[in-house]
Amino acid sequence: MTLRLQPVQVGTGSSDTESQLVFSDGFLVAVLVRLSGDHEDRAGMWFLEAGFGRVDHPDPPAFGDLDEAQDWIEQRLGSNR
Repeated sequence: MTLRLQPVQVGTGSSDTESQLVFSDGFLVAVLVRLSGDHEDRAGMWFLEAGFGRVDHPDPPAFGDLDEAQDWIEQRLGSNR
């Protein structure tokens, strides 16, 4: 499985505007948003703003970097849940 990221700006209503659309096999599976300084100790982390299908999560995680986020998404897509 290969993920493809596309940088975008998402209107979240906050100062978190740096974002990535995440595609797998041509399907949009997630939207990741980089947390701004407004989030203090989580500033600079990537947050799962939206996940679709197997990537949807009731308690969206934050990740230290994009590689960590992609690893987590690939694990979710590979699961049989």
